Amino acid sequence: MTETHLVSTDWLGERLGAPGIAVVDASWHMPDANRSGAQEFRARHIPGAVFFDIDAIADKSTDLPHMLPDPVAFSSAMRKLGIGDGMSIVVYDSHGLFSAPRVWWTFRAFGKRDVFILDGGLPKWLAEGRATAEGEALPQPRHFTCRLDHAFVAARDDVKTASARAGETGAPQIVDARSAARFRGEEAEPRAGVRSGRIPGSFNLHWEALLSDGRLKPPHELAAAFEGAGVDLARPVITTCGSGVTAAILSLALATLGRETAPVYDGSWCDWGGCPDLPLATGPA
Repeated sequence: MTETHLVSTDWLGERLGAPGIAVVDASWHMPDANRSGAQEFRARHIPGAVFFDIDAIADKSTDLPHMLPDPVAFSSAMRKLGIGDGMSIVVYDSHGLFSAPRVWWTFRAFGKRDVFILDGGLPKWLAEGRATAEGEALPQPRHFTCRLDHAFVAARDDVKTASARAGETGAPQIVDARSAARFRGEEAEPRAGVRSGRIPGSFNLHWEALLSDGRLKPPHELAAAFEGAGVDLARPVITTCGSGVTAAILSLALATLGRETAPVYDGSWCDWGGCPDLPLATGPA
């Protein structure tokens, strides 16, 4: 492991309110959960946190959900959230570890490296009886500079090439974080108009297999999970899922194992499965 990407609740508790620390609530829920991360933030959040709306801070020129915005739009959104250059960013979510990695990855894709995930998230913070706040955040705008680092993002053409080269020595491996039933095409996709199945040549590693009680498993267990799914950790990996959220959990796990730039297929299965001209596979891999 080359560097840590997690910070403890003790670490954050000791630094809460410090001018160089930005705390970001990245809570997001699947569309069928009938829950609102923004409403839950207003009801209860870590003091000083701001809310990062994954669906709002996104590319509005596409029908695909929560795609990365362009750097100018992202910089403007971060300025309004009071996240500035030189700050250390701590991201958490209300599940423990679910949507926070997507925002962690987003910051990294826009060139920020001093960004961490709160180990155990809001559930651990609450279980320890730590303070919370309510209401809207009122941040002071700050200057935020960013540029998109394409090493962290896989486009459709990158995935098409990796799929066509599946099995070749040195070719990137595509690892899908969705459930086994969705990967095999046995379940309907939650979004209308998206076919069932998987990208040909991809591997399946459900994101939940990397977690224990809402926290990332130890590195040796993460490595075993990838290897058990048939993934060669010495080769490049592209991560994918339904819409680019849980794929970031795989990328976080890979970063923990030393592969810092495992790119996320931003459109993920919503993009691939929503395009009738692209091939798909079903059944056992």
